Amino acid sequence: MEKLPLTRANLGRLGPGIQRPAYDPAQVVPGIVHLGLGGFHRAHMARFTHDLMTLDPAALGWGIVGAGLLPADRRMYDALTPQNGLYTLVERSGTAETVTVIGAIPEVIHAADSSAALLAAIDRPEIRIVSLTVTENGYCLNPATKQLDPDHPRIAADLADPAQPLSAVGIITEAYRRRMAAGRPAFTAMTCDNIQHNGNVLRAAVLDFAGRRDPALARWIETHARFPNTMVDRITPVTAPEDTAALAEHYGILDHWPVFSETFTQWVIEDDFAAGRPDWDRVGAQFVADVAPYEFMKLRLLNASHLAVAGLGRLAGYGYIDETMRDARLRRYMEALMDRETGPTLPPVPGIDLAHYKATLVERFANPTIKDTVERVNTDAPLNVLVDPIRDRVKTGGGVELLALALASWLRRMRGEDEQGQPIEIRHPLADLLRAKAIEGGADPRPMLGIERLFGELGRDGTFIATVGKWLASLYAVGAAKTLERAERELGF
Repeated sequence: MEKLPLTRANLGRLGPGIQRPAYDPAQVVPGIVHLGLGGFHRAHMARFTHDLMTLDPAALGWGIVGAGLLPADRRMYDALTPQNGLYTLVERSGTAETVTVIGAIPEVIHAADSSAALLAAIDRPEIRIVSLTVTENGYCLNPATKQLDPDHPRIAADLADPAQPLSAVGIITEAYRRRMAAGRPAFTAMTCDNIQHNGNVLRAAVLDFAGRRDPALARWIETHARFPNTMVDRITPVTAPEDTAALAEHYGILDHWPVFSETFTQWVIEDDFAAGRPDWDRVGAQFVADVAPYEFMKLRLLNASHLAVAGLGRLAGYGYIDETMRDARLRRYMEALMDRETGPTLPPVPGIDLAHYKATLVERFANPTIKDTVERVNTDAPLNVLVDPIRDRVKTGGGVELLALALASWLRRMRGEDEQGQPIEIRHPLADLLRAKAIEGGADPRPMLGIERLFGELGRDGTFIATVGKWLASLYAVGAAKTLERAERELGF
């Protein structure tokens, strides 16, 4: 089979098993700038935009300029620039896969060293939305308060030199300042990150940052800008080299950075935009007045479960999420966690059968063709997907045994080594502090739970500390597998 580099010129030569853009990618005009051009965005928002362009030629004016903000994002720029922004999305169920070339991203920018080109792109009059997937760490928040941390190194640097920002919050604020100074309309800032009330959190951070620069700028943003809350869902593992090689071997596509995802996808968006929006609802998204119930459902059921089974699974020696689901004990643990502790914290979710949704999550996690590593989940999932439901349960007097076990596995993992003494890489803004406190405390969780910015008042709750301590001591004494046996016996799942 002939292997072809993925470029616009080669689209017509691709094999019959590949879905190519039904529109001309050269005719796509940017209307959106996206910060954080990783695999998830390319499997999710860019996929929705591509589908809308396929359905309606008018949507070609909603192309996406993708920008990387971190030094590691150089790979994205180097991979996608020669491909004219094209990439391959492979969507896998347990039995089949669909291969699609996505053409919704006509331009990419690397902004880790300088945001000049990125700010110039946002300045364009046709840019009406700035979206972002930068993970919770990219917002530079105090983890306990969810407010902007002015002492964060990136925020402090941007406040010192606000015209040349490098943080997402600093970039958005400076872009708004330019719009205000030019007398031009504000854009919508739309976060697609897994943060509870994500639009509200972004709005508060931007207004805080802007107020420290110029109160008049903060007032302008508050009046004219929009920050809709969203809920996003699609399991998208990090692309492995063997996946890229298999794509070339089986389909003849030489793509430097393809994306692989599950077939399931969901996107719920508050319909609150400053200067128009694409009709994403025509291709499966939902526009709603209030995204909170859907957001809670996903964070409490999917994300909390993901982190719980990934943490325990890593300690038990599993490398992939689907392997954890083949462990009957871990599967039953996840089901009990959703039924007994995280599920009861949910408000009513319009139009959703929660029992079906929970069963679907177990099925999705068990998909053997989505080789989602426990390390990716442990790294990407914010700790608050466990801490927030714990706080809610503690406030109402509900039990937290299952959540405490998940948190204990997180604390144990922060030691930086597994049960066999092999290293675990800790990627967290407080990595050095966390490891030091994990080693200091060992089976005693108090040094770690005493980190105020992570745990706040929970670190002073004696009953909660004792519950976490029971499971942490067990993990140290007998390991994850025997601790799960004990939990199964004591808690009856």
